[in-house]
Amino acid sequence: MRLTIQQIQLVKKTVDSVLNAPNNIWLFGSRVYDNKRGGDIDLFIETETPCANRAETICRLYGALVMTLGEQKIDILLKDQNTVESPIFEIARHTGVLL
Repeated sequence: MRLTIQQIQLVKKTVDSVLNAPNNIWLFGSRVYDNKRGGDIDLFIETETPCANRAETICRLYGALVMTLGEQKIDILLKDQNTVESPIFEIARHTGVLL
């Protein structure tokens, strides 16, 4: 996995701070593989707590993560209690690494 222990801790702390609810975070995509180069940080965040506005929550997560990790490409998938299950969520769970 191509995130440092410090980066993982910062991601978890930041997501916890923004959501203020229990959650699970998966890193998926190219950053999961040590032998690949480059690539954005793909995160799948799942919480059972409903978000009043998922788009706004994703924006707040993105902003907080960029402020914490520095300017870089970060893609966020967010599934809350009201989000319908989607194949991309299952792919992220199956191919990703739970942080």
